[in-house]
Amino acid sequence: MKLTTVRTVQITSYLLLVLVVTQALYTVLYINEANAPLKLIWGLEAVLFTILAAFAGAAMIQAKNYHLAWSAIAFGAVLNVVQVSIGLTMFGPMFAAAGQLEALGPVAGSVVALSFMIYNSAKILLGLAALVFGIAKMSSGAKTLGGLAALAGVVAMSTNAFLIVFGRDTFLPTAVGGGSGLLATLLLALCLMSIAREDS
Repeated sequence: MKLTTVRTVQITSYLLLVLVVTQALYTVLYINEANAPLKLIWGLEAVLFTILAAFAGAAMIQAKNYHLAWSAIAFGAVLNVVQVSIGLTMFGPMFAAAGQLEALGPVAGSVVALSFMIYNSAKILLGLAALVFGIAKMSSGAKTLGGLAALAGVVAMSTNAFLIVFGRDTFLPTAVGGGSGLLATLLLALCLMSIAREDS
């Protein structure tokens, strides 16, 4: 199957948009403690991130410019697959074991901490991609979209780097890193859609 660069960029932007929706939906359901199949949403995200890694990797090779941003999207997707996989396969058994044996509590906590460190690292990479493509859009005349994407990218990179260095919920709530990363991902997707339209 032969895919043009424009088609690859379009599919990548659609995947990012769907992932923004699934992550926002998961967060809302989790906060409200809704009786919903959260594991199914996580599983869907794992599949979508896997496909995203392939398309972003293909775009990185096809594209004439912005290889740093494409690399950031591809590796951010890979990190998200790892993070979601840890949550799906390890959270349940570890907390069940910790409930039976108190000494395993710190081990379960360390698994969660590892998952969040990977999560924050992925948000940094997606923030970097938003910054690069935001600057590109500003240079092409789309000042508003580009400026918002670049700003969101910087905020996502800064907040998630802070959470990695200082730990979760020390000075900055974890939700700030996740929320800023989600916004950066949304604006990144919009930038890619705009670029695909211009090149088609």
